[in-house]
Amino acid sequence: MAEHHFHLKAHWPGLRNDVGTIEASHLQTKISIPLEMDGPGIGTNPDEMLLGAAATCYIITLAAMMERSKLDKEDLMMESVGIVDVTNSVFTYKKIIHRPTIILKEDASPEDEKRAIRLAEKAEKSCMISRAIEGNVELELQVTIKKTQGITEELNPS
Repeated sequence: MAEHHFHLKAHWPGLRNDVGTIEASHLQTKISIPLEMDGPGIGTNPDEMLLGAAATCYIITLAAMMERSKLDKEDLMMESVGIVDVTNSVFTYKKIIHRPTIILKEDASPEDEKRAIRLAEKAEKSCMISRAIEGNVELELQVTIKKTQGITEELNPS
């Protein structure tokens, strides 16, 4: 069994509404409580970072699955939304919605489109971060398939 270790250093010199920093091998940024939670809103915050982890894990997993399946794509992009519920001053990360847009080649067949949707669904269940938060944060997937010169087809498999 191989293990990978990732390291992050955090520094928080002040009080609740001050600013700290985090540093990892390829990430260096300021951190604070977001404006939405009555903080200073400087740098990033845990809510954005969880959303970023989920989104990057998902899109990389999907791209890798498409490559292994030899499903030729023109492009792949995504928007993600994180929803945090506030009830009685308790903050709960409620839901993450991924909205990938898969742009296939103009000559892609209907079978290619169906395969792209299946891979999009499988990637959500296979991504390490999705598996880590499963049961705690609801995940929703809204897939859009386009062809290079084609018409947009919105699909919501969830």
